[in-house]
Amino acid sequence: MARNKDQNNGKKFDIPRPEFPKRAVVTGGMPYGNKELHFGHVGGMLVFADTYARFLRDRIGKENVIFVSGTDCYGSPIAEGWRVKVKKGEFQGTLEEFVGSNHDKQQKTLDAYGISPNLFAASGLGRSKEIHAEVTDWFIKSLYKKGQLDKISTMQFYDEKAGVFLNGRQVIGKCPVEGCTSEKGYADECDLGHQYMPENLLNPVSTLTGETPVMKPVTNWYFRLRDYEQLMKNWVEELKKRKDVRPVVWKTIDEFLKAPSIYIKREFEDKYMELRSSMPEHEYLEEKKKPSFTIEFRNLPDCDEACRILTENGIRYRTGKTLVPFRLTGNIEWGVPAPVLEGEDPLTVWVWPESLWAPISFTQTYLEQSGQDPQDWKKYWCSKDAVVYQFIGQDNIYFYGIAEPAMWMAQQEGGEKTASPADGELQMPVIVANHHILFLDKKASSSGAVKPPMADDLLNHYTPEQLRMHWLGLGLGQRSVSFMPKPYNPDAAADDTDPVVKDGLLLSNVYNRMIRTAFYTTQNELNGILPDKAPEENFIADARKAVLEYERHMSKFAFHQCTYVLDSYIRNGSKYMARTLTGEYPDREVLEQALANLFYIIRIAGVLLHPMAPFGTEKLREYLRADERIWSWDTILEPLNYFTGENHELKFLPPRTDFFTRHESQFENQI
Repeated sequence: MARNKDQNNGKKFDIPRPEFPKRAVVTGGMPYGNKELHFGHVGGMLVFADTYARFLRDRIGKENVIFVSGTDCYGSPIAEGWRVKVKKGEFQGTLEEFVGSNHDKQQKTLDAYGISPNLFAASGLGRSKEIHAEVTDWFIKSLYKKGQLDKISTMQFYDEKAGVFLNGRQVIGKCPVEGCTSEKGYADECDLGHQYMPENLLNPVSTLTGETPVMKPVTNWYFRLRDYEQLMKNWVEELKKRKDVRPVVWKTIDEFLKAPSIYIKREFEDKYMELRSSMPEHEYLEEKKKPSFTIEFRNLPDCDEACRILTENGIRYRTGKTLVPFRLTGNIEWGVPAPVLEGEDPLTVWVWPESLWAPISFTQTYLEQSGQDPQDWKKYWCSKDAVVYQFIGQDNIYFYGIAEPAMWMAQQEGGEKTASPADGELQMPVIVANHHILFLDKKASSSGAVKPPMADDLLNHYTPEQLRMHWLGLGLGQRSVSFMPKPYNPDAAADDTDPVVKDGLLLSNVYNRMIRTAFYTTQNELNGILPDKAPEENFIADARKAVLEYERHMSKFAFHQCTYVLDSYIRNGSKYMARTLTGEYPDREVLEQALANLFYIIRIAGVLLHPMAPFGTEKLREYLRADERIWSWDTILEPLNYFTGENHELKFLPPRTDFFTRHESQFENQI
C-alpha cells in the first residue's frame, strides 16, 4: 500500500490507499453471436466491467486503460442457431450475415446502456477476424513447439440416420458430473460449464433426427492441462490470500484439483465388488451415509478405463470434477482455422480456447485502429506494471480460472513453469466472477424454461442509469441474487414498490434535487456565477473519507459497497442543502460559502458516480462548463473553481431540467 498526496495543494490522505497498476486491460465475457443481449449479459457482467473500466480511466488516466469485449462469432451454438432459424424461415442470409446482424444489435444495446469498450470486436468479422486468426495460429503453434499438446483420438457422436458427425450442440443429454443439476448436457460440456468425455454423457439424443447417436473415433489436438495440476494448486494458494479475488473463484478452481473420481450408486455396490479386481488400481472410499460411494484413481487414463468397464457391465455412475486434457480443435466447419501441425486433415479451433485469447487479438486490433503499434499489446498483457481484469459469470470460471491460466503458464519461456510469471511473459489475469443473477428467483436461460427479458426490452420500463445502479447494488460478488422488475413480475401487487425504481431514487430524487437547487439558486442570486470560494475544511474532510472508502471498495470490486458510500454521502449533502438554502439570503458571503460547500459535495459525488451513471454525470459536467479534468483522481479533492478560474459562469439551467430522472412510464403509472 502507498500513501498518496495531491501534489497541487498538499491535501493528504492520512490512511494508506490502494495501489492501482500503471496500465490495465478490462475484458467483458463475450456474448455468443446467435442472439441479441438479454438482461444477464448486461446486468450480470457487462455493466460491472464497464463501471470498473470507467473508474480506472478516471483513476489512472484513460490513455492507460483498454476495455475490450466482442461478439463470440464461432462455435456450434451459433451454427445450429442459424440452421434452425433458416429452416423455420426466420432468417435469410449466410451464417456470417447472421452473426453480423446480431453483432450490430449487441453494439446498439451497449450504446443504449452507456457501456463503453474501446473496441467491441467480433472474432469472425472484419479486421478483428483477421488478427484473431493470426493470434490463434501463433498461440497454438507456440504450445505445440513447447511440447504442450497431444494428438488424441476420442469418440464423437455420429447420427447414422442423418449420416453426419454431430457438433457440440447437436446432441443433448444429462450431465454426468457428480452433483451437477443440469439437464442440458451437450457433447462434452453442459450449460453450467462442466466438461467430460463425450462417451460419458447420459441419455444422448441427436437434435437433428431425435435418434440415439452412435460413437465414432475422431482425432484432435489437446492441451496437457493435467500437467499443470501442481502449479494450479500453488496459484490457488496465492489467490486465497488476496482481497481482490472473490472466494467463488478459488473455491471453484479448487474443486477441479482433486484426484480423478467416480461416484457409483449404492444399488450397484455388489456388482462393483465383483469387478473391482479387474479395474485399474484405485481407492475405495467408505461413505456409508451417502447414497453413492466413491472410487478414486491416481491418474485420468485409469479412471477412463474404469468408466469403460463400468459402462460395459451396466453400472450407472458419475465422474467427479477433475482436470482433463483441454481440447483445442474440432471438425466443425464454422470455426477459426487451426494450424496443420503434423499433416492431419484441416481442423478448426474449438470456440472456448480461442475465446480465451480473443481479448489479446482484440487489444491488438484496437491498437492498430487507434494508430498505435499492435505489438504494444505486450505492455498490457505481459508487463508487471499492468493488470488484466477479466469480468465473467461464475459458470465460466473453469475456462478463465483453470484452462486459461494453465495455458498462460505453458507459454513461459524455458526453464521451470511457474504460477508467478516473469516480466515480459503473459501475466495471470485478475478474475472478477459474479454469482448468478436470477430472474424472478429462478435461473434464467435463453435455452431454458424461464426466458430472460432482452436487455433492450427493459429500456421500455426503466432508464439505463436506474438499471445500472440497481444491478451494481445487488451484491452479485457475494451471492446469487434475483432480479425482480415489477413490470415482469406476475406476483407483484399494484401498490408494491418496484426495486429498480427504488434504487434509482438516490439519483432521480435526492442528487437531482441537490444539483437543481444549487444551479437555480446561483442563477437567481449570483447571476449564474460560480462562487469563487474554497469549501470549508469539514467538507473536505467528509469528501476525503468518502473518496477513500469508495476507492478501497472499488479496489476489491465491492460495487454494492460503493453504492452505500454514495448513498450516505449524497443524503448528508441533501440534509446540508435543506438547512442552508432556505430561500432567504440576507448575507451574500454566507450564501456564497454555502453554495461553494454544496457545489463541492456535488462535484465529489459526481466523480464517484461517473463510472456508474455516465449519462447524468456528463450532463452535469456540461452545465458546469468544466472539462474532463474534473473526473481525474489526480486532483480528486480540489473544488470546482480549481478547474474554472474566476467569474466562471455556469451554463443556464432551464426550469424543470433533470440530470437524473425516472422513466416516462413511471410517471404515468406513479410506481
